[in-house]
Amino acid sequence: MVVLGSGGHTAEMLSLVSTIGREFPYAARVYVAARGDDLSVAKAAHAELARSDANAAAYRVRLIPRARKVGQSWWSTPWTTLRACVAAFGIVYVDAPHLILCNGPGTCIPLCLAAAALKMLGLVGTRLLYVESFARVKRLSFSARIFYHLRLGALVVQWPALQTQYPRSIYKGILI
Repeated sequence: MVVLGSGGHTAEMLSLVSTIGREFPYAARVYVAARGDDLSVAKAAHAELARSDANAAAYRVRLIPRARKVGQSWWSTPWTTLRACVAAFGIVYVDAPHLILCNGPGTCIPLCLAAAALKMLGLVGTRLLYVESFARVKRLSFSARIFYHLRLGALVVQWPALQTQYPRSIYKGILI
């Protein structure tokens, strides 16, 4: 399961997926995007058309409500995040992905929370991998800090200074 987000998040994620896809051609890819993020959905479809392997057509797109819209009041954020979490539980439970791969859009936190809760209940065996954006050189993004401090899964950073600041993170160089 690959979480897409508006702006550079989708470009980075699709670049990463295209790289690992050659070595690990997952047969059933599921992309998750925020409802209304038509550009990310279109980019995922375009990336799938460009694939040259036999599994090029084996993908689905799932939509989830936004956890928080840009400029949204922090007072209303808990309610929209809760709505996104409820939707995320359904998506993760039904699809039962082996892996959720994300890189920073707020949409990823409800999915990761749902996967962690369902895993604790023994209902899924989903692993969580958060690859922090290449643009994050000195400080983790808000969603990466949540992911890291809640110990939801493996956090990969692309700059050595971040690995020093966050010792449980993983640094393997520039990935994207």
